[in-house]
Amino acid sequence: MKFREIRLENFKCYADAELRLDEGVTVIHGVNGSGKSSLLEACFFALYGSKALDDRTLDDVITNGAEDAEIELAFDHGGEAYRIERRIRFSGERAQTAKCVLEAPDETIEGARAVRGYVADLLRMDAEAFVNCAYVRQGEVNKLIHASPSDRQDMIDDLLQLGKLEEYRERASEARLAVKDVLSELRGNVDEIDGQIEAKEEKGLHERLNELESERNETTAEIERIEDQLDTARETKESAESVLEEFEEKREEIDELAEDVEELEETIRETESERDRLKDRIAEKRERRDELREKRDELLAEAQEAGDLDADGSASGSDDGADLAEAVEDALAEIRETDERLQEELNDLSGEIQKHASEAETARERADELESTAAEKREEADELEADLDDDESTLAERREKLDEIDEEIEAAKDRFEDAPVAFGEAESHREELRERKDELDDELGDVRAELRTVRSQIEEAEELLEEGKCPECGQPVEDSPHVDALSDDRERLSELEDERDELKAEIEDVEADLETANELVEAEREVDQLRENRSSVEQLIDEREDALEDRRKRVERLRGEADEHEADAETKRSEAADAEDRADERRERIAEINAERGDLRERRERLESLGDALDELDDAEADIEDLREKRAAKADLNDERRQRLSEKKERKRALEDEFDADRVEEARAEKKRAANYVEQAESTLEDLREERDDLIDRIGGVRNELDELESLRERRERLVERRDALDSLYEEAEQLQETYGDLRAELRQRNVETLERMLNETFDLVYQNDSYSHIELDGEYELTVYQKDGEPLDPEQLSGGERALFNLSLRCAIYRLLAEGIDGAAPMPPLILDEPTVFLDSGHVAQLVELVGSMRDLGVEQIVVVSHDEELVGAADAVVHVRKDPTTNRSTVERGEAPALLAE
Repeated sequence: MKFREIRLENFKCYADAELRLDEGVTVIHGVNGSGKSSLLEACFFALYGSKALDDRTLDDVITNGAEDAEIELAFDHGGEAYRIERRIRFSGERAQTAKCVLEAPDETIEGARAVRGYVADLLRMDAEAFVNCAYVRQGEVNKLIHASPSDRQDMIDDLLQLGKLEEYRERASEARLAVKDVLSELRGNVDEIDGQIEAKEEKGLHERLNELESERNETTAEIERIEDQLDTARETKESAESVLEEFEEKREEIDELAEDVEELEETIRETESERDRLKDRIAEKRERRDELREKRDELLAEAQEAGDLDADGSASGSDDGADLAEAVEDALAEIRETDERLQEELNDLSGEIQKHASEAETARERADELESTAAEKREEADELEADLDDDESTLAERREKLDEIDEEIEAAKDRFEDAPVAFGEAESHREELRERKDELDDELGDVRAELRTVRSQIEEAEELLEEGKCPECGQPVEDSPHVDALSDDRERLSELEDERDELKAEIEDVEADLETANELVEAEREVDQLRENRSSVEQLIDEREDALEDRRKRVERLRGEADEHEADAETKRSEAADAEDRADERRERIAEINAERGDLRERRERLESLGDALDELDDAEADIEDLREKRAAKADLNDERRQRLSEKKERKRALEDEFDADRVEEARAEKKRAANYVEQAESTLEDLREERDDLIDRIGGVRNELDELESLRERRERLVERRDALDSLYEEAEQLQETYGDLRAELRQRNVETLERMLNETFDLVYQNDSYSHIELDGEYELTVYQKDGEPLDPEQLSGGERALFNLSLRCAIYRLLAEGIDGAAPMPPLILDEPTVFLDSGHVAQLVELVGSMRDLGVEQIVVVSHDEELVGAADAVVHVRKDPTTNRSTVERGEAPALLAE
């Protein structure tokens, strides 16, 4: 990487400057305070932005009295051209980045953070790594030697990308531990399965299976033998049961015949008794017939006397009973016909009465409904009128509410009268304050870091003063033109302390402004809410006004409808009275009809009584004849029963002669013996079958255990294969972990050895005396200087000049190591030395010239040195003179050429 051109406008002490930087050694020369270091700081700031300002802020970048500053850097990297442009502008009381653009070969990147990230990826180093590697800033020449071994190790390891190997080693370690956990669990599973297999093998499952199958076969043979004998016993039992069933059937038939004989004899006796009872009933019926004849004659006389029958309609005997019954029926038919006619008329009248009554009731109900509706409408109209007053009052209150909301909105807006922003800008203002506070916090951290550095420089300078040497160049005080450097550092310390206090105060102010901004944001939100509320109230007022007008119209309509309903109600009540009069006329006619029907009912009752008597007399005659027939039939039935009784007695005697008691007894004995054997055999078979089933179950259990044993063996085989695979994987992970560790250690050792060699080569070149033999750098980057007599020294024990040369040698050796290690894959940035002659006397400056020349000879394409030393100017390929106008306090740059004194 090489810087090509830097252009500045209002950057620190430069109003307008432009500088081209070429390959080789460029010395930026000028007196102290002329602005030499500001040129390098501009390059650094162009690359990394605020991260390059160390302990300062963006305010320090802009020239005093100017409103903005511009920095433009053009550089080459990897054979490609790049350009960065930054513009810083005051916004309010603080400076902020207004523009940041990086033009790359294939794209354009915008934004301070995006550009800084792109540069870090491009150079493979952030701002801190850039300072540690290529940029030796003023006052930081002793940074590496003052760092602890662990910090020095982290710096160099990060530059060499060795931290990635440690990250990979930790990942491999985590993978190894995970495999170890799974492997431990798997080994436990294998041991558990081995125990299960051993337990099952100890049971002798195959021998047990053979024994159980032999027992099962023997039991099966015994079951088959008993089953054959059981079949024979069942046949014998069935034969005996057949004989017993035959004799039992005959016994049952004899018993049934005996029962039948007894039943028939009893039935014949009962039937004769029934014939006697029928004889008695016939006598009773004859007496009842005579009584009914007397009643008939009495009822006939009454009917003739009342005129219900003609005088020739009498009947005192059975010959004319049919004629009398016919005459009674004719008279009843005539009465029924008259009654039906009256009933029809009565029904018609009832329907008319009901119709007229219904009309009257309907008219009255309609009148009631109309009057009720009229009353409801008048009541509704009254209620609406009452509500109108309440609604008008509510409407007035809501109009007052609108005025209150307007006042609240104005009160909230009034809070912006003395505010730093206008209404509607509070949210963006608060966001700017938050960003400003973050920048101030970063600036405060940077100031505190620079304070620590300046204090360290002052302490070291005071030590040199005590030794009688200049704190800037290390020369004796009486011969040095730089005795005022310490006072400048002290003045800078005071300025930093003041700046730190100002930043703290400013942070407090910003925090107070943030609280105010939060209140303003809340006020804007409150106004938005009030405006929404006001819109809602306006909408309610409009709706309520429309509703009031509708209600007034409805009141008028309701009162008119009420008058119409009351007039209709009067008409309906008049119609109801007319219908009621028509109903009363029909009721009078119904009373006349009911009287006529009462006379008819008396006549019908007399005739019906006569008819009932005639019917009952006919029934009595029929009952007497029926009883006679029943008595004769029962006599015939008993004759048939006596015949069947004789036949059954004969059959019973024949069966009793065929019955053999001895044969029956013998069959019973055989059945009993066969039944006992069957019962015993079945019990034995049940036991044998249970025993066989138990043996089958036990055989199945043994076979299941054999299957489980085989399954366990197969599972163990799979687990062992997996265990062996995991053992191999664990070894591979362990080897990978060790490889990363060994590789990191090896690379670090190689880097240490190379760095130690380069450091000794460089130190020997710039420090040619007989005091020291060599420098030793161990694996932890611990540095030790050895004297000629072999006595080790800590670098802190070196003198100020020796220590400065030692550190410059170390920084150059690190730069060489990175350049050679990267091997051109990512070209190194220029080697930048800012005031490297601090703490160096004239002899040591010559050695520094040798160091710069050696770095150029080793292939460093661009070296930029800031110095006021004339000897370094003579060793440069190009010289940039920086001068400051004492009147305007502005610096200018002028480029010149110088002979390359180190070309030889």
